[in-house]
This record gives sequence, structure tokens and C-alpha cells, in this order.
Amino acid sequence: MPRDVDIEGAAEYYLSQMEALLIEHHEELAAVVMEPLVQGAAGMITHPKGFLRGVRALCDRYDVLLVCDEVATGFGRTGTMFACEQEDVTPDILCLGKGLTGGYLPMAATIAVPKVYEAFLAPVESSKQFFHGHTFAGNPLAAAAALASLDLFDQEQPVLSVPTKGNYLRNRFRALNDHPHVGCVRGRGLMFGIELVQDSESKQPLDPALLLGRKICQLATDRGVWIRPLGDVIVLMPPLSINQSELAILADVVIESIEEVASGLASRSSCG
Repeated sequence: MPRDVDIEGAAEYYLSQMEALLIEHHEELAAVVMEPLVQGAAGMITHPKGFLRGVRALCDRYDVLLVCDEVATGFGRTGTMFACEQEDVTPDILCLGKGLTGGYLPMAATIAVPKVYEAFLAPVESSKQFFHGHTFAGNPLAAAAALASLDLFDQEQPVLSVPTKGNYLRNRFRALNDHPHVGCVRGRGLMFGIELVQDSESKQPLDPALLLGRKICQLATDRGVWIRPLGDVIVLMPPLSINQSELAILADVVIESIEEVASGLASRSSCG
């Protein structure tokens, strides 16, 4: 985010940029595709409040479909069953996966609003249907896992505990706020990214050759906590069923691993 834009004005700033693109290109665009609330693979980038709702309004204004990819954010990950619910947004197409089967077997689903679905309805001889099949479609074992997972969401309602668990981790990670090599801790629900930087004041990126994120994750794995790096962003996406003692272990190991590996970076810098 530019330095002259504060958090209160962030949604308006980015929506104005998106509208400029839509004004120029809407006649050649089929859809806007986005991960709602959290852009995962880009480094766990969180959206400012109101941005998703604004994108929905812009897509309606310029007659462009909105496709929301909730493969990562769906099924309770951000604190509601689907991230779109938090801004009362209904996308034209919703892409789901991962949490659909609890991660046990590969299965995905694509859900469309009636105007999209009905556009492909016609007699077979008209060749209007969406003739698409997936190599791994129709797997009865994956379908059984998905149904069992959905039953657990109904019976145990794990989504209800996500805000409390997320707040616990957020409070624990405040210990990293003053760390010289932590740029920020961001996330929604049980979806976190801890960004590592050369200097927390300037937010100068680390030299990628240092592989700091990978080293931290390897140390955490050695200590019994499996996390992953996206470059120099440490990604945490614990299962919704994680209990309090496991949350404490996760927080302890992540903080200790960052402090231990980054301390070596500090001594290397002082020697250089």
C-alpha cells in the first residue's frame, strides 16, 4: 500500500484503480477472478474492509462476471463458512475445494448463479452444453469424504470457534511486533502470514538467496510444527479442529523459530 494511503482510505484507493481498468477493458473482459478477503499465494495479502463489496458493485456496473476462488478461504477458514459472507457478496461463480473434503482426498466444486447455469441449458442436439469433464471427476470415495466433512460442519460447527482461535494466535504473535525482521503479521480467522523483511522500519525485502523463510519453516518442522514459506512470508493455516494446547505449541514454535533463525541474520549483518 502506498505510504500516502491509510487503512481507512485503502478500499477506495484500490477500487478506483480497478474501476479505471474496467472502464478501459470491460467490453473485452469475461470476468474478474479474485480470492476474497485474503490473497493466499501472493503472500497472504489481506483486503481492506469494503473492497470485496466494492468489486461486486463494479462488476455489476460494467456487466462483468465476478468469480470468487474460495479454494483456500472457504469452509470456515476466515471465520465464516465462506469469506464472501463477511461482506454480503454473492459471486456469479464460486470455486471450492480443499476444505470440501477436509484435505483428505482431492475434490472441487464450481457453483454458479442461475443466469450463468441456465446459459448452458438446451437439448443435447443443440451442442450448447458446457462439455467439460475432469480426469478425476466422479470419484465415489472422494464424494464420501466430502459428505462426511459436510456432516461434521453441521454436527460440530467448527466455524464457530475460528474467531476465538484466530484471536488467540493474533495476540500471541504481537510478541513479533517489535522484531527487527518482521514486517507485519496479517490474516483473517485461521489464515495467517508473517512477512519477514531486512528491516522492519523501511520494510526493505530480504535477499532471497538467504532463504530465511525456508530455514524458519525447516526449524519449526524439526520441532514438530509443519508450516510452509511463500518466499519470505511464513504461512500458517492450522486445521479448524486445532485445540488450545496445540495452538499454544504452534505459537511457541513459530515465534521461537523466527527469533532463533533471524538472530543469525542480525549477527551476520553486524559482522558485515
